[in-house]
Amino acid sequence: TVDERFYARTIRDKTTGLPIWEYVPSCTWICSFYPKGTAFWKWLASVGWSEAEAIKEAAGDRGSKVHTAIALLLAGQTVAMDASVVNPSTGQPEPLTLEEYQAVMSFVAWHEAAKPVLVSADQVVWNDADGYAGTVDYVCTLGGQLTVVDFKTSKAIYPSHRMQVSAYKRAVPEWKDAKLAILQLGYAKNRLGYKFTEVEDCYDLFIAAKRIWREETAGQ
Repeated sequence: TVDERFYARTIRDKTTGLPIWEYVPSCTWICSFYPKGTAFWKWLASVGWSEAEAIKEAAGDRGSKVHTAIALLLAGQTVAMDASVVNPSTGQPEPLTLEEYQAVMSFVAWHEAAKPVLVSADQVVWNDADGYAGTVDYVCTLGGQLTVVDFKTSKAIYPSHRMQVSAYKRAVPEWKDAKLAILQLGYAKNRLGYKFTEVEDCYDLFIAAKRIWREETAGQ
């Protein structure tokens, strides 16, 4: 079945000409195979596997709800403090928590300060040559420069984040000269509530992670 690990689309069979399904791994799944470092394993040992999975799921739900609320804003809708958005884990609408709403408002603050010109949002991209797909949060022009932006509600920027936007950039030839950036929302370490960081292209690391992914998932 298609889940968050795979993207699927119909293509034409080269021999028969009939439509068939093509499945490719998601960028985020591939990036998860990059080494996480000693600090992660110490944290995992301290909280235990079950608790770590619960924390990861809660963080994922929080990020997804924030993304959904931002998509509503970009569509011209109003997101009130008591607004409900769908929780991806349950499929049911839930009110935004205070933390989630603060993250949404930090996007508004960044948008008003940076004045980006929207090119696309939540755009699905495919890299046919290297066999993967992903969904790009936000593409805009900032000061006339095309920029691929990924939203994060995490407290830090990790190598997997840089790899993710690098993979997005390489999936669209027209983006070859684009800048890459991570926008941390609900950021507590400054008064702005957000942190916008330009990052370097590290597509070589993404390809390395994809080789590990291919080895570890062979036969699945």
